[in-house]
Amino acid sequence: MRALLLLLWLAHFLPLWILGPVGEALGSLLFIIMKPRRHITLTNLRLCFPDLPEQERIALARRHFQAYSRSVLERSVLWWAPEKRLRRLIKIESELPLSTLQSGPTILLCPHFVCLEIPGIALVLNSSLSICTIYTRQQDAVIDAALLKGRSRFRPVKLFSREQGVKPIIRAMREGYPFIMLPDMDFGMKDAEFVPFFGVPTATLTATARIAAATKANVVPMIATFLPGYKGWKVTFYPAWENYPGDDMTEATRRMNAFIEARILEAPAEYFWAHKRFKSRPPGQADVYSASAPEQN
Repeated sequence: MRALLLLLWLAHFLPLWILGPVGEALGSLLFIIMKPRRHITLTNLRLCFPDLPEQERIALARRHFQAYSRSVLERSVLWWAPEKRLRRLIKIESELPLSTLQSGPTILLCPHFVCLEIPGIALVLNSSLSICTIYTRQQDAVIDAALLKGRSRFRPVKLFSREQGVKPIIRAMREGYPFIMLPDMDFGMKDAEFVPFFGVPTATLTATARIAAATKANVVPMIATFLPGYKGWKVTFYPAWENYPGDDMTEATRRMNAFIEARILEAPAEYFWAHKRFKSRPPGQADVYSASAPEQN
């Protein structure tokens, strides 16, 4: 792992027009050799885009592997490049919602796109705000330390484990720390409900709605995607959701998923399809990722 970290550190000296194609080539190779992840990705795409021809789904899955691998290599730039270079590469294509962020508790909703680390950096570089978020400790201590250092290199970040629950998050939000929330992974049915995601009943955390209700927080979505031509990344901060969450937590969660779906359709290859998004199934429904499920190549 130390050797891998050294290679990543060396990579940050390279321009994106080299890192990008190298990452995409690596992704094409991983698409061939990582059969389990390819199966998960194709299963997700079949469920979400049933009308898409199979060959187009395979092409989309390959582009996703390319985008994800590219994002990993480009993470070296985020962790070690000078601030001046990052400011040049990160383009904020919307108004930075500083007045909203400073007006009270805020949830920064950040779905799992491959460039998900970019919006937080963009915010920190262009404001005096510190942030809080949930962090999952990495198994390798060296990688874990590098990741933590990279994410907090410009300003300290308050990190909470999922096991701590929502109380420390709510306390930090009330102290003025916007909460970066990644709302769209399957962690089982605890604090989750089945709501549609591309028409598929999907175990979805209701925490966004519940925390917003408890703190009267604004919910400000933020999405980062690649700029064309390997020129960096663009970040969009969306207007705070009005009348959210309302009285119905399930309907609020459904509304969140609908928003994420719309953003996925704008950059489908850059969403994190390699995660078992449909791992939890409603009673009586079979495991969609079963090894016996057919895979077409």
